[in-house]
Amino acid sequence: MSDYRSAIKQYLRFIKLEKGLAVNSAISYENDLERYIHFLSEDLKIKDLNGVTLTHIENYLLELTNMDLAVSTIARNISSIRSFHEFAVVEKLSESNPAELVELPRKAKKLPEVLTAHEVELIIDSVDRTTSAGIRDAAILETLYASGMRVSELVALEMDDLFFEIGFLKVIGKGNKERLVPVGEHAQKSIEHYLELSRKEFLSQKKPEKSKNRVFLNQRGGPLSRMSIWNIVNSYAEKAGITKNVYPHIFRHSFATHLLEGGADLRAVQEMLGHSSIITTEIYTHVDRTLLHQIHKEFHPRA
Repeated sequence: MSDYRSAIKQYLRFIKLEKGLAVNSAISYENDLERYIHFLSEDLKIKDLNGVTLTHIENYLLELTNMDLAVSTIARNISSIRSFHEFAVVEKLSESNPAELVELPRKAKKLPEVLTAHEVELIIDSVDRTTSAGIRDAAILETLYASGMRVSELVALEMDDLFFEIGFLKVIGKGNKERLVPVGEHAQKSIEHYLELSRKEFLSQKKPEKSKNRVFLNQRGGPLSRMSIWNIVNSYAEKAGITKNVYPHIFRHSFATHLLEGGADLRAVQEMLGHSSIITTEIYTHVDRTLLHQIHKEFHPRA
């Protein structure tokens, strides 16, 4: 352990004085290396740096992973270990660098939570369609799920954006980019029902010009706000008994997920979502992982 401590002292002096590392960063590196050296000397009984191999380092990283540390913390530990072993070789404290091939972990993307098709159905079916507000709310929920549009795009939707004769909605997305999105039979019927009954009733409460030609209105005849949509979605999720955190954007996630699960082409989903890059759309491919394993196991002759 004394050989290790001497090497660590020299290394810490180097990063503080030569590399000008901030005090807090130096302390973090020191703590990382103390834990690492303790694992080598106490758990693996390795007496000096020359006895350390890549396998030993990988075993240590497995220990860190089992501690449920953040990816960023593990990445910092790897950086500390790599830098320390590199320094040891340069200063002739060790003959080789066993950490040379250790790679930094990629930061995991947080995958979006989604609703199952059944949960979506429960939420939509919880709407009371005998009231004017309920008819409107059903149209909103159906549209969010059928089109995958953002809530900002939904509240900005205008009467001129409805192309029901061809079954499409014109959506104005980020950067003022236009795209056509299929509306689907259920959503189209719900919107038409709302336009025929509820919207006309809401418009009568206020001068038509105040609505700015918006499709979805509040009961006073004015355009709905994003917060209003959030409240509508949240209230019906609670009514349906859904325990997940349900918000308007989860319908967009679910829209993309369910299309890909059903075998839709990734580029087609990219187009419907209005993503400028397919890399953004690829995050939704995670949901198919379990299904792919099942299919592979069932149909591949050597699975």
